[in-house]
Amino acid sequence: MTPRRASKAIQVGDVTVGGDAPITVQSMTKTDTRDVKATVRQIRELEEVGCDIIRSAVPDGEAARALREIKKQVKIPLIADIHFHYQLALEAIAAGVDGLRLNPGNIRDREKVEVVVRAAKERQIPIRIGVNFGSLPPVGQIGKFGGLHRHADGVDKLAKAGEAVEGQLSAVDHMVATALWEIGILEDMDFDLIKISLKAFDVPTTVEAYRQLADLVPYPLHLGITEAGTVKAGSIRSAVGLGYLLYEGIGDTLRVSLSGDSREEIAAGYEILKSLNLRQRGVTLIACPSCGRADVDIVKLANAVDALLREKRYNIRVAVMGCEVNGPGEAKDADVGIAAGVGRAVIFRKGQRARVVEESEMLSALMEEVEKAAMEQALHP
Repeated sequence: MTPRRASKAIQVGDVTVGGDAPITVQSMTKTDTRDVKATVRQIRELEEVGCDIIRSAVPDGEAARALREIKKQVKIPLIADIHFHYQLALEAIAAGVDGLRLNPGNIRDREKVEVVVRAAKERQIPIRIGVNFGSLPPVGQIGKFGGLHRHADGVDKLAKAGEAVEGQLSAVDHMVATALWEIGILEDMDFDLIKISLKAFDVPTTVEAYRQLADLVPYPLHLGITEAGTVKAGSIRSAVGLGYLLYEGIGDTLRVSLSGDSREEIAAGYEILKSLNLRQRGVTLIACPSCGRADVDIVKLANAVDALLREKRYNIRVAVMGCEVNGPGEAKDADVGIAAGVGRAVIFRKGQRARVVEESEMLSALMEEVEKAAMEQALHP
């Protein structure tokens, strides 16, 4: 695994992004931002499951002004997601947000960007330059406002990663150039509180865009696969794309974009980080997939354990294994593990056999040992 890319550390509210800070997990509210009560409720739900930073859409002035009251009622940093209208960014700043996301694909007037940067600089709040394949500027029109309709702008004709021939402009080239255009404006204004994202649905295009930009700028990178899909398919697509980049040491914060409950985005984000040993939050469950050698219904047991542990914040590894092939080894390697056999199971604690229980007692006994392990960890971290 490649050491993490060195990047400038910036503050988003009281959360550090970049440098040697932990990789943060973000989400975006799916409520109408103008509905303060519903939006606050959703943010609090996300806070409970470990969301580090939250972003809310700002489609109009009413939504921008609602951010003031939302900000008062939540703990985590609040980012305003701005498209098309630079005035909404100014209203969001006045409302007290902790950061902005600007889209260089649909705010392409340099003078308007400069107005926003001056206001952000005065308040010392960061700006994420959020490049999305779905809203890139027309080919040849980066930094020029007006112009062609998306169906005739040439973006969809650009070659994806790996498809371009020598000398041909690719989607990756266009994404990187779009980001560099706005980075240049901010740097010209001596503003360096910058984060950057370059998202596409196509995984190879996303990966290659981040790779290229990572070598060109010192700023922290916000990772994501845009419009990744439903909870199941989107989690897999995001794990492939983000996992590839994180393994190469690229990435300082991430959002898993899913068509589903925003809490599923946080769960998926942490699972991706846990799988690469980059961040631990909550229980890591190792579970046997089951096969013809299983002597008990290990699938049922694993899912019952997962349901009971999902909301726990214990930073421990729990193994639920179903036979003698890998069971004892994996169970012994975990903080708490169970290796099931014919009608009974052995429970291990830190590699040592703790107890043997009957099949009917497996779930309750395993959870008792998990609670004991968590309590010991709290007393002796």
